[in-house]
Amino acid sequence: MRKTLIAMAASAILAGVVVSGTAAASAAGAAPVWGPCASTPGVTLDPRRQCATVNVPIDYQNPAGTQISLAISRISTAKPGLRQGVLLLIPGGPGNSGLALPTTRGLKLPASVTDRYDIIGFDPRGVGQSDPISCDLGPRDTTLDTFLPWPGPGGDITGNIARARRVAAACQQNAGPLADYISTRNEARDIDRIRAALGEPRLSYWGVSYGTYVGAAYATMFADRTDRVVLDSNDDPNPSLVERGWAANFAIGAADRFPDFAAWAADRASTYGLGDSADAVRKTYLDEAAELDRGPRPDLTGNGLRAIMFNALYSDASFPILAATMQAVREDGPLPPIPAPSGQALQNELAVLTVTACNDVSWPRSVSGYAGAVAANRGAYPLTNGMPAGIFACAFWPHQPAEAPVRVSSAGPSNVLLVQNVRDPATPYSGALRIRAAFGDRARMVSVDSGGHESYLANGNACGDAAVTAFLAHGIRPATDIRCPA
Repeated sequence: MRKTLIAMAASAILAGVVVSGTAAASAAGAAPVWGPCASTPGVTLDPRRQCATVNVPIDYQNPAGTQISLAISRISTAKPGLRQGVLLLIPGGPGNSGLALPTTRGLKLPASVTDRYDIIGFDPRGVGQSDPISCDLGPRDTTLDTFLPWPGPGGDITGNIARARRVAAACQQNAGPLADYISTRNEARDIDRIRAALGEPRLSYWGVSYGTYVGAAYATMFADRTDRVVLDSNDDPNPSLVERGWAANFAIGAADRFPDFAAWAADRASTYGLGDSADAVRKTYLDEAAELDRGPRPDLTGNGLRAIMFNALYSDASFPILAATMQAVREDGPLPPIPAPSGQALQNELAVLTVTACNDVSWPRSVSGYAGAVAANRGAYPLTNGMPAGIFACAFWPHQPAEAPVRVSSAGPSNVLLVQNVRDPATPYSGALRIRAAFGDRARMVSVDSGGHESYLANGNACGDAAVTAFLAHGIRPATDIRCPA
């Protein structure tokens, strides 16, 4: 559920990576046929990376039936004598491409890790080069301030209801038969088919964001096939809620994280003029959003500002964009350039996000219930103005999920390492503690005193990075949960 401008712009770039004709699809159960990866203009390829495809059943209840192709990629270890196995990189989303991750994320990995693994990437079913789907949404349903259910002025959800109906209808009409079979359970099953095709008895993996729930599902469904499991920026695994709970947690995450931005902006009061204390910066933000609700600019609404705010909390590097936007509102000046995702990559990502959320868990159907929840949430969490309790397309989905959500299990090998920022806006620390509890003694947690989304190799935190690297490279896991200072 974590859709940000930065993440979607990145996925639009990465979606340009395609499998070349020399990387033919492997038959079910056969080893992948590796070949060079092709590219489109503007996409730089890593010459070490190879591509292939793996066939999997569209419906695991009928494994001999219709097959689909999963695009996979790898960078092999340069030191086969040290090889531990494969390290699968599980992307976030739902809906993010992972085919290029062996390069984009793999380049961050230290040599002690890359020397020991073939680094594997993949596009999940329905994503990128793995039989992509699209709901063919109209322009009004793909803007920054509409793809999450930001309520109208005063908490009005009339527009949200209309959009949720349109999106549900568009996905049912346009996404095709594969859409009924895109779920977290099926992604875990697909991962096991990738493992088998690679000839690996056990699988190590690094899952990030939504990839943590996928990784937790795999560790529950296929516990005896796991080796070293790293889950980074963890989703709350509550099986009664899953995606519903992740959306609700945005309110908590923003409240945890916004003080980091406010303190940063207050330290730069002479530059941006947003206030000389964190409390003053917070007031400026709330006042500007309310002012834009009453009288939106031609280029910015109150919800547009709120969406920019939430996206900016993912990384300190985005703080200047939010501060410059707020300064422009205060001074009635031009807005700073803001990436605007569009095109088929965005359509693909929003489609997979929608169908996964609707196929994973049942959503309430009462429109009046959503209205009441939004009103209460606006009062409790003014920064996000009720959006986390808002109505999604799943409220109008025509059928119930085919399977129950995965209940993360404490049964299995003690080989899971969780790493988590304590001020994560998208997957807040409180939810990560719940996945830690669900795993029980199977897991240890590395809590990093940092803000933002994604932790390992993302913050420059030497303590947290060293703990994860030692586990991946040498199998050394902390004896107890640890807290890493800033």
